[in-house]
Amino acid sequence: MRHLVSVVLAIVMAAAVFFAASWGYLKLLTRSGGFGTLPAGGGSLLHDRAVLEGFGALLAVGLVAGILIAVPRISPLASGLPGLVLLAWTGLYLYSARRAVQYIPFKTRAYGAGFEDMLFDGVLALAGLAMIIPLFVPSRWRGSVVAVGPVAGYQGEGYPDSQPTQTMASSDSAFTSSDWSATATRPQQRIDPDAQNQAPWGPADFS
Repeated sequence: MRHLVSVVLAIVMAAAVFFAASWGYLKLLTRSGGFGTLPAGGGSLLHDRAVLEGFGALLAVGLVAGILIAVPRISPLASGLPGLVLLAWTGLYLYSARRAVQYIPFKTRAYGAGFEDMLFDGVLALAGLAMIIPLFVPSRWRGSVVAVGPVAGYQGEGYPDSQPTQTMASSDSAFTSSDWSATATRPQQRIDPDAQNQAPWGPADFS
């Protein structure tokens, strides 16, 4: 169940990279002013709405990816599967740039064009490398271990707590010893020798 939920999260992560991150990256590229020139003429970008929107989209996607990568309770499939897809797409781009671009959907939209730019600039390769790191951590494949407290009646290195038993035993021993001493020192009743020959039910009546 844990891995199944992570597969759903992987699909959400892949959609966030394609739609949100690609759109934000394209927003930043359109404000860069071209190669070798500073955005906004070197001035402040805090008042540029397009730049702020692009940064916001990239930061949001990066935050989600960081949570999926860092949280131990989440299966590594959540970030590993989208990372493998991004690396595979980058490998296809290195092998055949035409095919890699041909398989990008919605190329006429902003997010499709932004995804293409991230592929050309190597951003997808870097993101994919970071997202597959949890796949190589063995502890991420195991579920969370629940710590169990000490069992009642056991102390130290797992030996049973014998103090209550020893206390009870000593109390019983003391009681038994005192009772035996009182019985042994009590005066015994003398027995009449003639009474030993008499039946317990008395003499028989022959009349």
